[in-house]
Amino acid sequence: MNLDIVGVRFVSVESPSMGSLCLISALDIAKLYLMGLRTYKKILAWWPRTPPTGFGLGSLGRYPNRAYGLSLCRGDVSANDCRTCLVNASTEITKRCPNDRGAIIWYDNCYLKYLDDDFLGKIDTQNRFYMWNLNNVSINPQIFNQKTRELLSKLSENSIKTTKMFAKGEVEVGVGEYAKIYGMVQCSRDLSRVDCKKCVDDAISELPRCCGGKQGGRVVGGSCNIRYETYPFINL
Repeated sequence: MNLDIVGVRFVSVESPSMGSLCLISALDIAKLYLMGLRTYKKILAWWPRTPPTGFGLGSLGRYPNRAYGLSLCRGDVSANDCRTCLVNASTEITKRCPNDRGAIIWYDNCYLKYLDDDFLGKIDTQNRFYMWNLNNVSINPQIFNQKTRELLSKLSENSIKTTKMFAKGEVEVGVGEYAKIYGMVQCSRDLSRVDCKKCVDDAISELPRCCGGKQGGRVVGGSCNIRYETYPFINL
C-alpha cells in the first residue's frame, strides 16, 4: 500500500500501525502542560477497558487540563482482538506522542484518539490519509471504479441502520482474477446518523484522488473510514 497524508502536523506509518498523528494544541503552555499530562495518562489507561461493544468515549479533568478520548474497534473483530489492539495502541501512542496534548493512532482492528478540545460528536475533517495498492486492475478501470463506488455507497446506507455504524459486503464484477470487490465502511459512534453518512460519502468522493483503478484503497480519518480490496479482508 502507498500512503498520502492530508492536513496533519506529524505522521508515522511504522509497523504495525497504519499511521499516527501527534496533534499540538494552542493550549500547550508549559505551566499547564505539566499539570495536564497526568490527565492524559489517566485517559490512556482507560482505553483497554473499552466495553465489549468495541466503542468507548469519555472525558477526564477540568479546564484547561480536560482531555477527551475515544476508542473504536472494527465492527467485525472479536472482543478479545479489540482489547489486544487497544492495549497495543495505547502503549504505542505514548511512545510516538509523549509530549502532545492530542493524538490519533490507527490499526487495522482499531483506532483511538484524544485531544484537549471537545471533538466528540463532530466530524473530523482535518485528520485523514489515503492508502492504496500500487497495482492497477487489469479489467476496464471505469467499470471497476463504478462497481467500487456502488458497493461503498450501498454500505454507506447500510451502516447508518446498525448500532455499530459499520457495514461490510461484496459485489461481483466479472470472472477471473477480479471476480469480486470486498468493502467496508465504519463511523465513530459518537456521530449522528446524518453526520456518519456525510462523513462516509465524503470519503467515497475522495477515492478518485488516490485509488482510481487500483486493486485496493482506503480513506482513513478521525471520524470514519472506508476500504475496498479485490481479496476478502473482512469476516463476512
